[in-house]
Amino acid sequence: MQIQFREFNPFDVWIWLKFSTIPSQQEKKYVEEVFTSWFYLGKLGGFNAENLQVQDTGIDISYMNYDEQGYDKSLLALMHNMGEFEYEGDWMRCWFDLGTSDAIALDILINALTQLTQEYVAIEELYIGGENSDWPIENSESRPDSIYDNYN
Repeated sequence: MQIQFREFNPFDVWIWLKFSTIPSQQEKKYVEEVFTSWFYLGKLGGFNAENLQVQDTGIDISYMNYDEQGYDKSLLALMHNMGEFEYEGDWMRCWFDLGTSDAIALDILINALTQLTQEYVAIEELYIGGENSDWPIENSESRPDSIYDNYN
């Protein structure tokens, strides 16, 4: 799977997938479950790089002391919004407001999609950000007209 980053605004980002063929309903379901799970983890603050106590400890975590207030001591890192999945031919796209979630969220998504494409769904390309010239985002009803509609 080829991975490319384009113009990126974490509060207004499109994520695009190009499949090897037009995806089946089952393939769509697999991909949508990955994105939906990823989003809910982000909405719950799971991608907070300031509180990676286990990761930062290293390989030997036996009997490590975990600071239960570690999360409260870090800045919030929450995703805010997710659009609907849209398909056109062998393409899929989905809009996200990644909020204040940390960049580790994108690494985790890329890792999950890489494994998904090796075992279940043939994804050729992953684009994070930007727009496809042949599928304008203005035609989407998935993203709010104003990305700040949810904050009124």
